[in-house]
Amino acid sequence: MRLFLLTSLTMVAFAANSVLNRLALADGAMQAGTFGVLRLVSGAIVLGLLVLWQRRRFAFGGLSRWAAVGALLAYIFGFSLAYAALDPGFGALILFSVVQITMFAGAVLTREAVPVIRWIGALLALGGLVWLLWPIAGTTFSWPHIAAMAFAGAGWGVYSLLGRGASDPLQATAMNFVLAALAGLLWIGLTRDVGALPAGPVLLALVSGGVTSGLGYALWYHILPPLGATRAAVAQLTVPVIALAGGWAFLGEEITLRFALASALVMGGVLLSLRQR
Repeated sequence: MRLFLLTSLTMVAFAANSVLNRLALADGAMQAGTFGVLRLVSGAIVLGLLVLWQRRRFAFGGLSRWAAVGALLAYIFGFSLAYAALDPGFGALILFSVVQITMFAGAVLTREAVPVIRWIGALLALGGLVWLLWPIAGTTFSWPHIAAMAFAGAGWGVYSLLGRGASDPLQATAMNFVLAALAGLLWIGLTRDVGALPAGPVLLALVSGGVTSGLGYALWYHILPPLGATRAAVAQLTVPVIALAGGWAFLGEEITLRFALASALVMGGVLLSLRQR
Protein backbone atom coordinates (compact mmCIF):
# COMPACT_ATOMS: atom_id res chain seq x y z
CA MET A 1 0.00 0.00 0.00
CA ARG A 2 2.85 2.41 0.83
CA LEU A 3 4.44 1.86 -2.58
CA PHE A 4 1.08 2.44 -4.28
CA LEU A 5 0.53 5.72 -2.41
CA LEU A 6 4.06 6.97 -3.15
CA THR A 7 3.67 6.05 -6.82
CA SER A 8 0.34 7.89 -6.98
CA LEU A 9 1.88 10.98 -5.38
CA THR A 10 4.74 10.90 -7.90
CA MET A 11 2.35 10.64 -10.85
CA VAL A 12 0.42 13.66 -9.52
CA ALA A 13 3.70 15.61 -9.40
CA PHE A 14 4.47 14.61 -13.00
CA ALA A 15 0.99 15.68 -14.12
CA ALA A 16 1.40 19.00 -12.31
CA ASN A 17 4.61 19.58 -14.27
CA SER A 18 2.67 19.23 -17.50
CA VAL A 19 0.02 21.73 -16.40
CA LEU A 20 2.61 24.24 -15.12
CA ASN A 21 4.62 23.97 -18.34
CA ARG A 22 1.52 24.61 -20.48
CA LEU A 23 0.52 27.62 -18.39
CA ALA A 24 3.99 29.18 -18.43
CA LEU A 25 4.48 28.85 -22.19
CA ALA A 26 0.93 29.83 -23.16
CA ASP A 27 0.79 32.59 -25.79
CA GLY A 28 4.59 32.74 -25.96
CA ALA A 29 4.86 34.45 -22.57
CA MET A 30 8.25 32.80 -21.95
CA GLN A 31 10.79 30.99 -24.10
CA ALA A 32 10.94 27.23 -23.68
CA GLY A 33 14.70 27.27 -23.03
CA THR A 34 14.39 29.91 -20.33
CA PHE A 35 11.63 27.95 -18.62
CA GLY A 36 13.80 24.82 -18.69
CA VAL A 37 16.82 26.59 -17.18
CA LEU A 38 14.74 28.19 -14.41
CA ARG A 39 13.21 24.81 -13.69
CA LEU A 40 16.65 23.19 -13.37
CA VAL A 41 18.12 25.98 -11.25
CA SER A 42 15.24 26.07 -8.78
CA GLY A 43 15.30 22.27 -8.50
CA ALA A 44 19.07 22.32 -7.93
CA ILE A 45 18.74 24.94 -5.17
CA VAL A 46 15.96 23.12 -3.30
CA LEU A 47 17.61 19.70 -3.55
CA GLY A 48 21.08 21.09 -2.76
CA LEU A 49 19.77 22.76 0.40
CA LEU A 50 18.14 19.47 1.46
CA VAL A 51 21.42 17.60 0.98
CA LEU A 52 23.27 20.23 3.05
CA TRP A 53 20.57 20.20 5.73
CA GLN A 54 20.96 16.44 6.07
CA ARG A 55 24.75 16.93 6.22
CA ARG A 56 25.45 14.75 3.24
CA ARG A 57 28.29 15.30 0.84
CA PHE A 58 28.06 16.28 -2.81
CA ALA A 59 29.17 13.23 -4.82
CA PHE A 60 29.30 13.92 -8.54
CA GLY A 61 29.96 10.28 -9.45
CA GLY A 62 31.26 8.80 -12.66
CA LEU A 63 29.98 7.91 -16.09
CA SER A 64 26.48 6.95 -14.95
CA ARG A 65 26.03 10.38 -13.36
CA TRP A 66 26.87 12.18 -16.59
CA ALA A 67 24.60 9.84 -18.52
CA ALA A 68 21.75 10.74 -16.14
CA VAL A 69 22.51 14.46 -16.51
CA GLY A 70 22.46 14.18 -20.30
CA ALA A 71 19.16 12.28 -20.19
CA LEU A 72 17.66 14.87 -17.82
CA LEU A 73 18.72 17.73 -20.12
CA ALA A 74 17.23 15.92 -23.12
CA TYR A 75 13.93 15.53 -21.29
CA ILE A 76 13.69 19.03 -19.78
CA PHE A 77 14.53 20.96 -22.94
CA GLY A 78 12.84 18.59 -25.39
CA PHE A 79 9.66 18.67 -23.31
CA SER A 80 9.57 22.47 -23.00
CA LEU A 81 10.44 23.06 -26.65
CA ALA A 82 7.79 20.62 -27.90
CA TYR A 83 5.01 22.04 -25.72
CA ALA A 84 5.71 25.53 -27.07
CA ALA A 85 3.90 24.54 -30.29
CA LEU A 86 2.52 20.99 -29.95
CA ASP A 87 -1.03 20.08 -29.00
CA PRO A 88 -0.80 19.09 -25.29
CA GLY A 89 -2.71 15.83 -25.67
CA PHE A 90 -0.86 14.67 -28.75
CA GLY A 91 2.43 15.69 -27.15
CA ALA A 92 1.67 13.57 -24.10
CA LEU A 93 0.82 10.62 -26.34
CA ILE A 94 4.19 10.85 -28.11
CA LEU A 95 6.08 11.35 -24.86
CA PHE A 96 4.66 8.41 -22.96
CA SER A 97 4.63 6.08 -25.96
CA VAL A 98 8.37 6.64 -26.37
CA VAL A 99 8.89 6.27 -22.61
CA GLN A 100 7.12 2.88 -22.75
CA ILE A 101 9.24 1.68 -25.65
CA THR A 102 12.48 2.87 -24.03
CA MET A 103 11.82 1.38 -20.59
CA PHE A 104 10.43 -1.93 -21.82
CA ALA A 105 13.43 -2.24 -24.15
CA GLY A 106 15.71 -1.53 -21.19
CA ALA A 107 13.95 -4.20 -19.13
CA VAL A 108 14.34 -6.77 -21.92
CA LEU A 109 18.02 -5.92 -22.45
CA THR A 110 18.76 -6.23 -18.72
CA ARG A 111 16.73 -9.46 -18.54
CA GLU A 112 14.16 -8.18 -16.08
CA ALA A 113 11.30 -10.64 -15.70
CA VAL A 114 8.21 -9.30 -17.48
CA PRO A 115 5.06 -11.44 -16.97
CA VAL A 116 2.65 -11.82 -19.86
CA ILE A 117 -0.09 -10.13 -17.83
CA ARG A 118 2.08 -6.98 -17.65
CA TRP A 119 2.48 -6.87 -21.42
CA ILE A 120 -1.30 -7.20 -21.78
CA GLY A 121 -1.98 -4.49 -19.20
CA ALA A 122 0.55 -2.16 -20.84
CA LEU A 123 -1.06 -2.62 -24.26
CA LEU A 124 -4.55 -2.00 -22.84
CA ALA A 125 -3.41 1.15 -21.05
CA LEU A 126 -1.52 2.42 -24.09
CA GLY A 127 -4.57 1.69 -26.29
CA GLY A 128 -6.73 3.73 -23.91
CA LEU A 129 -4.20 6.56 -24.06
CA VAL A 130 -4.26 6.53 -27.87
CA TRP A 131 -8.05 6.68 -27.82
CA LEU A 132 -7.97 9.53 -25.31
CA LEU A 133 -5.26 11.70 -26.87
CA TRP A 134 -5.36 11.04 -30.61
CA PRO A 135 -5.77 14.46 -32.28
CA ILE A 136 -9.02 15.41 -33.93
CA ALA A 137 -9.30 15.95 -37.68
CA GLY A 138 -7.70 19.13 -38.92
CA THR A 139 -4.91 19.20 -36.35
CA THR A 140 -1.65 20.40 -37.86
CA PHE A 141 1.54 18.45 -37.13
CA SER A 142 4.87 20.14 -36.54
CA TRP A 143 7.49 17.49 -37.18
CA PRO A 144 10.37 19.34 -35.46
CA HIS A 145 8.27 19.61 -32.29
CA ILE A 146 7.17 15.97 -32.58
CA ALA A 147 10.86 15.01 -32.84
CA ALA A 148 11.63 17.15 -29.78
CA MET A 149 8.95 15.36 -27.76
CA ALA A 150 10.18 11.94 -28.90
CA PHE A 151 13.70 12.99 -27.87
CA ALA A 152 12.32 14.05 -24.48
CA GLY A 153 10.56 10.68 -24.08
CA ALA A 154 13.76 8.75 -24.82
CA GLY A 155 15.65 10.99 -22.38
CA TRP A 156 13.14 10.41 -19.61
CA GLY A 157 13.10 6.68 -20.26
CA VAL A 158 16.89 6.50 -19.95
CA TYR A 159 16.86 8.75 -16.87
CA SER A 160 14.33 6.43 -15.21
CA LEU A 161 16.26 3.28 -16.12
CA LEU A 162 19.42 4.75 -14.59
CA GLY A 163 17.50 5.60 -11.44
CA ARG A 164 17.04 1.93 -10.57
CA GLY A 165 20.64 1.83 -9.35
CA ALA A 166 20.52 4.95 -7.16
CA SER A 167 21.56 4.02 -3.61
CA ASP A 168 20.70 7.52 -2.31
CA PRO A 169 17.76 8.91 -4.33
CA LEU A 170 17.84 12.44 -2.88
CA GLN A 171 21.57 12.88 -3.34
CA ALA A 172 21.53 11.39 -6.85
CA THR A 173 18.67 13.66 -7.94
CA ALA A 174 20.35 16.70 -6.38
CA MET A 175 23.61 16.03 -8.22
CA ASN A 176 21.76 15.48 -11.48
CA PHE A 177 19.96 18.80 -11.12
CA VAL A 178 23.08 20.74 -10.03
CA LEU A 179 25.11 19.57 -13.03
CA ALA A 180 22.21 20.00 -15.45
CA ALA A 181 21.54 23.51 -14.09
CA LEU A 182 25.19 24.46 -14.60
CA ALA A 183 24.96 23.24 -18.20
CA GLY A 184 21.76 25.25 -18.69
CA LEU A 185 23.30 28.41 -17.26
CA LEU A 186 26.35 27.94 -19.46
CA TRP A 187 24.07 27.70 -22.49
CA ILE A 188 22.27 30.90 -21.44
CA GLY A 189 25.61 32.65 -20.95
CA LEU A 190 26.92 31.64 -24.36
CA THR A 191 23.77 32.43 -26.33
CA ARG A 192 22.51 35.36 -24.20
CA ASP A 193 19.07 34.28 -25.36
CA VAL A 194 16.91 34.76 -22.28
CA GLY A 195 13.83 36.50 -23.60
CA ALA A 196 11.07 38.00 -21.47
CA LEU A 197 10.82 37.10 -17.79
CA PRO A 198 7.23 37.90 -16.76
CA ALA A 199 6.51 37.30 -13.08
CA GLY A 200 3.74 34.71 -13.57
CA PRO A 201 5.64 32.27 -15.80
CA VAL A 202 8.79 32.72 -13.71
CA LEU A 203 6.86 31.71 -10.58
CA LEU A 204 5.41 28.70 -12.40
CA ALA A 205 8.91 27.66 -13.51
CA LEU A 206 10.24 27.95 -9.94
CA VAL A 207 7.38 25.85 -8.54
CA SER A 208 7.81 23.28 -11.31
CA GLY A 209 11.54 23.04 -10.68
CA GLY A 210 11.72 23.20 -6.91
CA VAL A 211 8.63 21.19 -6.00
CA THR A 212 7.03 19.03 -8.70
CA SER A 213 10.32 18.31 -10.51
CA GLY A 214 13.03 18.39 -7.85
CA LEU A 215 11.16 16.70 -5.02
CA GLY A 216 9.02 14.66 -7.43
CA TYR A 217 12.06 13.23 -9.23
CA ALA A 218 13.78 12.41 -5.92
CA LEU A 219 10.68 10.47 -4.90
CA TRP A 220 10.70 8.80 -8.33
CA TYR A 221 14.26 7.57 -7.80
CA HIS A 222 13.20 6.30 -4.38
CA ILE A 223 10.39 4.09 -5.70
CA LEU A 224 12.05 2.92 -8.93
CA PRO A 225 14.00 -0.03 -7.41
CA PRO A 226 10.93 -1.75 -5.92
CA LEU A 227 8.76 -0.91 -8.95
CA GLY A 228 11.15 -2.14 -11.64
CA ALA A 229 11.41 -0.78 -15.17
CA THR A 230 8.20 -2.12 -16.69
CA ARG A 231 5.84 -1.41 -13.79
CA ALA A 232 7.32 2.09 -13.53
CA ALA A 233 6.82 2.59 -17.26
CA VAL A 234 3.17 1.53 -17.19
CA ALA A 235 2.40 3.60 -14.07
CA GLN A 236 3.35 6.74 -16.00
CA LEU A 237 0.50 6.19 -18.45
CA THR A 238 -1.77 7.59 -15.74
CA VAL A 239 -0.03 10.99 -15.92
CA PRO A 240 -1.96 12.36 -18.96
CA VAL A 241 -5.24 11.25 -17.38
CA ILE A 242 -4.36 13.07 -14.15
CA ALA A 243 -3.19 16.12 -16.11
CA LEU A 244 -6.46 16.28 -18.07
CA ALA A 245 -8.42 15.93 -14.84
CA GLY A 246 -6.33 18.79 -13.45
CA GLY A 247 -7.14 20.85 -16.53
CA TRP A 248 -10.83 20.24 -15.85
CA ALA A 249 -10.46 21.15 -12.15
CA PHE A 250 -8.20 24.19 -12.45
CA LEU A 251 -8.40 25.42 -16.05
CA GLY A 252 -12.10 24.92 -16.75
CA GLU A 253 -11.52 22.36 -19.53
CA GLU A 254 -14.38 20.08 -20.59
CA ILE A 255 -14.74 16.46 -19.46
CA THR A 256 -16.30 14.21 -22.13
CA LEU A 257 -17.65 10.67 -22.29
CA ARG A 258 -14.58 9.76 -24.38
CA PHE A 259 -12.36 10.96 -21.52
CA ALA A 260 -14.28 8.86 -18.97
CA LEU A 261 -14.24 5.64 -21.00
CA ALA A 262 -10.65 5.97 -22.21
CA SER A 263 -9.45 6.85 -18.70
CA ALA A 264 -11.16 3.74 -17.34
CA LEU A 265 -9.32 1.65 -19.95
CA VAL A 266 -5.99 3.28 -19.06
CA MET A 267 -6.48 2.78 -15.33
CA GLY A 268 -7.66 -0.80 -15.80
CA GLY A 269 -4.59 -1.64 -17.87
CA VAL A 270 -2.28 -0.02 -15.33
CA LEU A 271 -3.85 -1.86 -12.39
CA LEU A 272 -3.56 -5.13 -14.33
CA SER A 273 0.13 -4.46 -14.99
CA LEU A 274 0.90 -3.49 -11.41
CA ARG A 275 -0.37 -6.77 -9.97
CA GLN A 276 2.36 -8.68 -8.20
CA ARG A 277 1.27 -12.03 -9.65
